[in-house]
Amino acid sequence: MGGALRAARERRRRAGMERCDLGERRQGPVWTRRAGAAAPRGVIVNIIRSVQGYHSKTIHFLNVAFDSSGDSLLAGDRQGNIYIFDLNGNRFNLVQRTMQACTALAFNLRRKTEFLVALADYSVKCFDTGTQELVSWMRGHDSSVSSISVHGSGKYAITTSTDTAQLWDLDTFQRIRKLNVRQSVGIQKVFFLPLSNTILSCFKDNSVFAWEFDTLHCKYQLPTPVEGSVLFYKVFAVTRDGRTLVAGGKSNHLHLWCLESKRLIRIIQMPEKVRAVRHLEFLPGSFDGGSSQVLGVLSQDNVMRFINIETCKLLFDIGSPEEGISTAVISPNGQYIASVMENGSLNLYSVQALTQEGNKPPPSMLKVVQDGPKYISEANKLITKVTSGGSKGPWTSKGSKIQSRLLKLQANTSLENKENELPGGLNKKRLRALLKGFGEYPAKYRMFVWRSLLQLPENHLAFSSLIDRGIHSAFINIQKEYPIKSRKLLRVLQRTLSALAHWSAIFAETPYMPLLAFPFVKLFQNNQLICFEVVATVVVNFCQHWFEYFPNPPVNVLGMMENVLAHHDKELLQHLIKYNVTSQVYAWPLLETLLSEVLTREEWLKVFDNIFSNHPSYFLMVVVAYIICSRAPLLHCYQAADFEYFFHHRNNVDINVVIKEAYHLMEATPLDIHPQRMLDDFTPLTKEQYPVFNKYPTFVVDYKAQEREKIRQDEIEYLRERQLAHESAAKAQEQKAEDEVWYRKQKLLREAQEQRRKILLEEEERLAEQRQRLAVAKTELKVKELQLLDASRRRFLNYQQDQLQMELKRLDDEIARKASMRKQETAAAIQDIVLQQMELESQKQRFEQHLIQDQEAVTKEMKEEVDAHRRKVDLEDQRVQRLIEINREEIQKAHTVAEENLAKAEQKHIDTDWRLQAQRRLRRDDQDRQKCYQEIVKLLHDNRVKEAELLKAMRETEEKKWEDVVHKKAQLEEEQKVAAAADEHRKQFLDDKMNDALELAEKLQREDGCSGEHVDNTERLRDLKATCTERGVEVQQVPRSGNIHLNELSTLASSPRRSLDRSRAELARQERELMAEVRRLRQRLTAQAQNRHPPTRIPATAWSP
Repeated sequence: MGGALRAARERRRRAGMERCDLGERRQGPVWTRRAGAAAPRGVIVNIIRSVQGYHSKTIHFLNVAFDSSGDSLLAGDRQGNIYIFDLNGNRFNLVQRTMQACTALAFNLRRKTEFLVALADYSVKCFDTGTQELVSWMRGHDSSVSSISVHGSGKYAITTSTDTAQLWDLDTFQRIRKLNVRQSVGIQKVFFLPLSNTILSCFKDNSVFAWEFDTLHCKYQLPTPVEGSVLFYKVFAVTRDGRTLVAGGKSNHLHLWCLESKRLIRIIQMPEKVRAVRHLEFLPGSFDGGSSQVLGVLSQDNVMRFINIETCKLLFDIGSPEEGISTAVISPNGQYIASVMENGSLNLYSVQALTQEGNKPPPSMLKVVQDGPKYISEANKLITKVTSGGSKGPWTSKGSKIQSRLLKLQANTSLENKENELPGGLNKKRLRALLKGFGEYPAKYRMFVWRSLLQLPENHLAFSSLIDRGIHSAFINIQKEYPIKSRKLLRVLQRTLSALAHWSAIFAETPYMPLLAFPFVKLFQNNQLICFEVVATVVVNFCQHWFEYFPNPPVNVLGMMENVLAHHDKELLQHLIKYNVTSQVYAWPLLETLLSEVLTREEWLKVFDNIFSNHPSYFLMVVVAYIICSRAPLLHCYQAADFEYFFHHRNNVDINVVIKEAYHLMEATPLDIHPQRMLDDFTPLTKEQYPVFNKYPTFVVDYKAQEREKIRQDEIEYLRERQLAHESAAKAQEQKAEDEVWYRKQKLLREAQEQRRKILLEEEERLAEQRQRLAVAKTELKVKELQLLDASRRRFLNYQQDQLQMELKRLDDEIARKASMRKQETAAAIQDIVLQQMELESQKQRFEQHLIQDQEAVTKEMKEEVDAHRRKVDLEDQRVQRLIEINREEIQKAHTVAEENLAKAEQKHIDTDWRLQAQRRLRRDDQDRQKCYQEIVKLLHDNRVKEAELLKAMRETEEKKWEDVVHKKAQLEEEQKVAAAADEHRKQFLDDKMNDALELAEKLQREDGCSGEHVDNTERLRDLKATCTERGVEVQQVPRSGNIHLNELSTLASSPRRSLDRSRAELARQERELMAEVRRLRQRLTAQAQNRHPPTRIPATAWSP
């Protein structure tokens, strides 16, 4: 009963679900009516691809991937078809047919129209969705590619298989590095961490390593988990800020790792229904700043559950055991979930419909600590169970006895709402109210709020093109002017300033640009794109008119600030003027450093919370407010050095008072001197490409750039000449030193030669004496040596003679032994040969006996067969001769006349058959020609008017032929009637004569006393009659001529054969003549048509007759 109710509910749910069948279409709409927030169970559309045919079937989808914006979806099926779905434009297109199944997809490349697909042949291909062409083909894997990870810049990709991971450059499509592992230790997954240059590799032995992307050196390894919590990792997921890693496997436990502290911070226990985790995916939130709190967990029961990793609450789930999910992907903007179902279809879910509060700001963002007993938090407990029930805020964390204060704002008009709406679901007016109430934004969400307020476009492609230009020449030696301890921070500052200089040449000439950009570089050092865009947005909006008087300070902006200061505090301004302290001393240092020199980090963040939330003129008001709030110490300063020191160092000023004073100045300043009148409203950076920044005197910048380039070239030339001079001097010194060394060596050599000459003379005298002594000793030794050699020679000769005698004796014995063995072998071989001859002789005799016996048997059989055949032939000859003698006298005269008539009728019948066959062949030819005409008409339908006369002539000819055929057919029918009457007459005549012969034979039999010969003749006549009756049709078709006689049976059999051969030859000749006539007729009609009409384009197709 319960199963029936569930099935009924499921049918009702499916009936309300939008479904799209792609079929064989290449493009079309995805849905007819978008469900939106009212989608049943959050399903916007269910996409299938069915193939109709003899056996209809559904082609299964295998992989899906979103692009970087989250508005386009890429899907590949089992047959290798790749579809792209435009979720904003409600269109799908078939962009590629790879003809083999895909194993992985990636759609977030640097070039937005390109995507990567891993195929079943272990290769990876890159295609373009616009041109639908192959861009590159990457090979190198020996097994199936399971995942593709693309770097945040879109310029690099990592492809992972079980045995290796390979790093590719997507600009050149060349392999950069290859990660090989031992066969016993397989690879689970290798991927880039978001917002960093770190590669994370996870292996099957539960080891996790982090590698530096630039050098590929190992940064760290995650430690082994605590005892009792070890599980074999299979799947992984990382938050968008790259700080938290979640791992799961064959268990219902999930491990949460903090990648900054490199430790296991939590173990989440899923419900008991979950026995294994197949896939993990973080759901991006609008207010989480990249630290996603909602995690999607796909388990072995094909249900994907979404939990809050902070509160461990089950928020919602998708899929069911009946309609299971195979894999799922979440869009980067957090609006859609695309899941491949177990039945091969593709479901697209709306996150808004699933959560109903996905785009609402978290109510617990603002918290007030209440008095009361301290709450003992359970955050220290490592294992936390997931419980069912919704969370109050899907992206907020649980604190200690904290209550939320909700700011209830009145509803504004729709126009104001549109103006105040910010990316990420924030509202600018509400943020201002919240800021006035609390003075600052929460530190956890500050960066996210800033990005929303500044409306950063995140132009990855444009930023990459600026970074690719390298370090600007103006900032190559920046470390000499700004010695920063952190090499990473220095490198990020150098790259950011270089990108700004490549964007606009003025920033390479601006000396205070490093001071202006450094605070933001320090805040966003892990995301260079955001850092660059924040600095660019600040320069474009909050530094308006700064560069109009370059290289001088912005006199117009400083004049506006001096007017405001004069209006609100004339005494302080008079004091400053009295001691020659201009706005370039008390205002410009604060502006060019963005107050970073006079404020602490917390104060500076609080100030810029307010600056980014207000009009760009508020920044100037903050500087004036800081000066006004510092009036007491300033009024006690009387020297210029004291004023300069005051505006370049931190002072005891309450920043909250400064902020309130700035708001007061914004409201109390008259419009004629208000900076808001001179400054434009906030304008965000444009998407795709950054705006052109040329609000500066280009001639000054160009002149300075030319002068700098000229100075640089002169400096290079001077350095080169100085280097050449140094090299020349060094070479001269080396040559001089070498000459001195050579002279010293020559002198030493001469002295050494003299010494050696003296030594040689002494040695020669000693050698002469030694030679004399040696000659005497050699003579004695020679005599002794000759004596010893003579004795040894005699002893060796005796030994050699003894050896030769022993060898001769041994050879004699060997020869005798071999001779005796040869005699024995010869005797044995002779005996074997005799035995073989005897055996061959006996075999020969037996074979001859068998042959004689076989020959006798064959001869006997042949004799018997020949005798039997001879007797049979004699008997048949006797019977035939007897029959001829019986019938010859009675039938000869009448049969002769009948045979002549029959031959004439038969000849007419043959002629009629020839004509009938010719007509049939003509009819087949006409039918073939008619088919050819129809094909020509189909191929040349555009030229029907020009071919009308030719078709008309052909039809007239065809009609004439059909008239001839009808006429000949009538003649043929008449002749057939005559031939049928003749055949009937002949058959009746033969039957009568055969009956007469039988009667005569019976009469003779009665007269001769029933002899055996007459009995045989009678039986033979009866057999002939039966044969004639059965083969009457064949007899009718045998052609006969008028000169045929029944004297011999051989003549009767051969004459029809000759007539049939002659008729066949005649028929073939007539057929050839008819076909030749048809060809000539066609050629003549074609020539007439060509002469009557100009030639037209006819396909090169030849029609053969």
